[in-house]
Amino acid sequence: MDITLRVAKKEDCPRLLELVNELAIFEKAPEEVTVALQEFEDAGFGNNPVWKAFVAVNHDVIIGFALYYVRFSTWKGRRVYLEDFIVTKEYRGKGIGKLLFEQIIKETNELGYSGMVWQVLDWNEPAIGFYKKYEANIEGGWLNASLSQEQAAKY
Repeated sequence: MDITLRVAKKEDCPRLLELVNELAIFEKAPEEVTVALQEFEDAGFGNNPVWKAFVAVNHDVIIGFALYYVRFSTWKGRRVYLEDFIVTKEYRGKGIGKLLFEQIIKETNELGYSGMVWQVLDWNEPAIGFYKKYEANIEGGWLNASLSQEQAAKY
């Protein structure tokens, strides 16, 4: 393997969305991915980009990525929010996730932010074990809430 990490480019977006869909299938929610490629590209590379990603590449093929954006906590200040973090199935367990995760940690430190946050499904024991190696705080007690565009339009 010849793994390199780099910042994602606009032309990577179709492959990133393929991996987003792979992650959604793993998380048992493939129907939840509704973002169009144009919106995905614009959100990362348009006039007002809101996300940044690092990609892991093996012989010109993107095999994983970590995508984040800046979140503000009234309690903690600026924090990196790790939105998606995936290594394609056949490359898991080879240290690629470690490289990507540590790149996000490095980015958090270089930006001078107060930390990073993310979510992990309570049944995803391999991921929980991975995060515990970094002494991550895995919290319980909070429930996710959201409104879709259609739900918000009612008000």
